[in-house]
Amino acid sequence: MTTLIEVRDSLALAGRADARQLSQQLNAPRPLVQAMLERLVAMRKAEVIEADDSCLSGSCKSCADGKKCLTVSYTLIN
Repeated sequence: MTTLIEVRDSLALAGRADARQLSQQLNAPRPLVQAMLERLVAMRKAEVIEADDSCLSGSCKSCADGKKCLTVSYTLIN
């Protein structure tokens, strides 16, 4: 089973990641990883990086990044 420390360490190595990326990397269920990321935010060990509004034009189907702009990422707080 994946631990909170493993999620924190993986996030530290990645620098910036979302729940999907960490879930695949750790081979853990996405809801579990998402809950752990939210716990790290509540503990003020990580912060949410909001999606950039510049790409939210409604043309994500033709966007080169796909729906990447809608993804909420996380990073550790120094």
